[in-house]
Amino acid sequence: MKVFMTGASGYIGGSVAAALVESGHQVLGLVRSEQRASEVRERGIEPVLGTLSDIRLLVQMTRDADGVINTASSDDRLCVEAMLPALWGTNKPFIHTSGSSIVADLAAGQRGERIYEDDTPVEALPGRAARVAIDKAVLGTARTSVRAVVICPTMIYGQGRGIHAESIQVPKLVALARKHGVAKHVGPGENIWSNVHIDDLVDLYLAALERAPAGAFYYAENGENSLREVTAAISRTLGFGGRTEAMSMEEAAAELGEGAASYSFGSNSRVRAVRARRELGWSPKRRGLIEDIERLVHAQTY
Repeated sequence: MKVFMTGASGYIGGSVAAALVESGHQVLGLVRSEQRASEVRERGIEPVLGTLSDIRLLVQMTRDADGVINTASSDDRLCVEAMLPALWGTNKPFIHTSGSSIVADLAAGQRGERIYEDDTPVEALPGRAARVAIDKAVLGTARTSVRAVVICPTMIYGQGRGIHAESIQVPKLVALARKHGVAKHVGPGENIWSNVHIDDLVDLYLAALERAPAGAFYYAENGENSLREVTAAISRTLGFGGRTEAMSMEEAAAELGEGAASYSFGSNSRVRAVRARRELGWSPKRRGLIEDIERLVHAQTY
């Protein structure tokens, strides 16, 4: 299959692209610089020089491809609206990447009990309402004979296979712990996030590309942990004895950014990937988050 990808040099996209190349697919990846073009070419990806604002380029590449995977941005509506009409009536796959902060609850480190399955209605808070609207717009094109699919990852961890090999949340917490000599969480750190290993997530993308039905929405998770558990694992591995320390929302915003503090590090995001397991036979099997932290932080790969 000839697959056009945005975000082919990123953490998710680079890992998915590597697996596609290994599986014998032709991958064309959107990159923003000659340096990135050279780097992805070395990995068997055909570079396409441009940005998400190059609408004509996106349309042309989409028309020429057998399938499209968007991993560059969950929040760029213009690029999605440019690419999708180029697939109307073709029944070709379009896989869009969302993120499970769409169910964030602004809990400021307190534990939340609500758990979402793939078909649970989502009424997102204002900071994620635009992302939910994009997800719905993508899925709506199933009515126009596009095999549109949304994959919604949780907290991703593990070593990526592309140019950008680091995830986001755990490395930030590791860097914060090293900066202060103690691992930190928002408030009591009892807030819980579901999580998924990058290699298991890649398996889901490949399964969805091959056989997901039009209009499918899939959470991607294989367990959950509180942020206090995550930071305690970081603390143990860095030699801080498992000690953790609470941050106020103000401190977290200053250290991590206001949006990240509220919708990621301080919120609950608890989901269950029921549909992917049932419909696609997705069977995640990599090590859990805490074990991965203890192994990779020790190896200084985070």
